[in-house]
Amino acid sequence: MSISAVDHNATARFFGLDEASSDWLAELAQLSGPPVPLPDRGAVAEVFGRLGGDPSDLAELEALRSEFDASAVGWLFERCVRQLVNGIGIVQPGPPWPALAADQDALNRYFYVYVFLAAVPQVREFHRQRGISDEISWASLADLGQQMSVRRRIFGAGGLHTQTWLTIPFSGLLYQLGRLQFNLYDIIGEQQPYKGVRAPFGAGHPVLGVHIPERGRLDPQACDDSFDRAREFFPQHFPEREHRYATCNSWLLDPQLAEYLPADSNVVRFQRRFTQSGPGTDDDNTVFEFVFRRLNPPLDELPQDTTLQRAVVAHLRTGRHWQPVSGWLEL
Repeated sequence: MSISAVDHNATARFFGLDEASSDWLAELAQLSGPPVPLPDRGAVAEVFGRLGGDPSDLAELEALRSEFDASAVGWLFERCVRQLVNGIGIVQPGPPWPALAADQDALNRYFYVYVFLAAVPQVREFHRQRGISDEISWASLADLGQQMSVRRRIFGAGGLHTQTWLTIPFSGLLYQLGRLQFNLYDIIGEQQPYKGVRAPFGAGHPVLGVHIPERGRLDPQACDDSFDRAREFFPQHFPEREHRYATCNSWLLDPQLAEYLPADSNVVRFQRRFTQSGPGTDDDNTVFEFVFRRLNPPLDELPQDTTLQRAVVAHLRTGRHWQPVSGWLEL
């Protein structure tokens, strides 16, 4: 059966996708264009290395090439690449890309990696057109390798589980500027959490989202440098947008951390940069994932090597919970 003869229902059955994915698959079915080839072996090896990929992951990727000859796999691959490329430079929330439940376990885990690798030439061209340096371009896209490393540490096997998140840098909307990452986005109506603190922006306002990748200490001077670079970078490369404010949503902004950490700790000093929106929703698992790279672990099994690790566990033992909190600052 040729790819053109496959429909989204057949693809859903092949990958074990449930009803929640039906609208997304129907949207993909409307996309058309010339065939999208897999990147050749040499390109995969070179680009994957520049994106911080692990050699063991590269070996598994190469072993999967023949899987993409299956009609349903080719159908989904081509349309995911088209959807991603069509959205480059467009500041709007992309559709969530679901985890795949195909019986082919390795294909399930690595499928989206090939999608992102196939889109590298187009997003790199977008960066060039915007005058963005190769250094920042590759550093920003290298979040793929970082996310794959995190996946291996959490689940004990290679692959990718943060494919929806990675559509942001691979749409040309997120940039690594020193210690921190910044992405372009617009505040969306009732979804924005800042009304209760009288934030000076509202629905439709362009802002920068601040993200803290796993790159060692959250040094205040390094953060200062990142904000300084953002103030210069975005007016230079995206002059059509005015970014007066930056926002952050993170468990690192939970004010309860200040009960356990010194006032001059990097985390507390980072919190003080932001006006906070108020309490968030209990989400202990986010803290488990980012602090311990574990999901739903027994407290007795968690290491207690750092002040932060001890604070997380001590807090939970009292019956309290951790919450991601939103905050904003003026650039």
